[in-house]
Amino acid sequence: MEQEFFEQRTDLSQLNQAVNQIKDTLSKVIVGQQDTIDLLIAGILADGHILIEGVPGIAKTLTAKLIAKSINAKFSRIQFTPDLMPSDVLGTSIFNPKTVEFEFKQGPIFGNIILIDEINRAPAKTQSALFEVMEERQVTIDGRCYKMEEPFIVLATQNPVEHEGTYRLPEAQLDRFLFKIEVKYPSLEEEVAIITQQHQQKTVNQLAEITPVLSANDVITLRNQVRSLYVEPKLIEFIAKIIQETRNNKSLFLGGSPRASLAIVNSAKALAAMNGRDFITPEDIIWVTPAVLRHRIMLTPDKEMEGVTPDEVVAQIIQKIEIPR
Repeated sequence: MEQEFFEQRTDLSQLNQAVNQIKDTLSKVIVGQQDTIDLLIAGILADGHILIEGVPGIAKTLTAKLIAKSINAKFSRIQFTPDLMPSDVLGTSIFNPKTVEFEFKQGPIFGNIILIDEINRAPAKTQSALFEVMEERQVTIDGRCYKMEEPFIVLATQNPVEHEGTYRLPEAQLDRFLFKIEVKYPSLEEEVAIITQQHQQKTVNQLAEITPVLSANDVITLRNQVRSLYVEPKLIEFIAKIIQETRNNKSLFLGGSPRASLAIVNSAKALAAMNGRDFITPEDIIWVTPAVLRHRIMLTPDKEMEGVTPDEVVAQIIQKIEIPR
């Protein structure tokens, strides 16, 4: 009886079917990285931008391109370099001698899914071009406002900041990313599977085998479903306590903002929907919280010197707070 009530409340069958199709499609090319794929799908369903960090050669860009290819929407890629200017991203006004007027030529940021490769290779001047468009889904050029078409998703990759020729992203920009996904090296078994798969690969172009699973309108519909999921008041309080603790923790110089609280709620909803539930649980919150907070909190200098990681501090914070049941 309870199962019938559960099914009638929110029908998540289309969402679950789409998620399974995307996972099956990606597994043909990507070996392992299940958490990365789950977070990417959750981020898209939660209407958030995603930052993917890892050393070169571990398929960060390929995974992002495969996710983009699984959605039938306008895709655009921008390779960030030290000499890239804001106008190279947003667009610029060009004089048209026929009409004797300036016309705005849209930059590559105008699309549905934007892949920014090696985002930390561009200096702060170019990074600032993304502030307005990532938060407000619009671009203001020469006093005119240009709205972005929905859905609008930024998938950005970066190498760790200690590598040569990189710049730290401004805190205000980091806060605009829903998740920061840290992609690790594959295990021995996964490495063997990668080599074997590539050795046996009959076609060179792996992307050509990927067919779209969702349209742009499908993504908007599924996002509306995710937003409608139920959240108990005690779970909202649980999230608020986690964020409050980041602001009062002695290991942290900078805590989470209210945007971080909303990010946890929205991403937990997306994860619950992916698991076939129209309500979130404490486990959903605990699972998404590290990806939401690791780029928003800042360790004190002495903790950085000790080699403490943001994920370790987040784990300690969650352990201190009573999990609601």
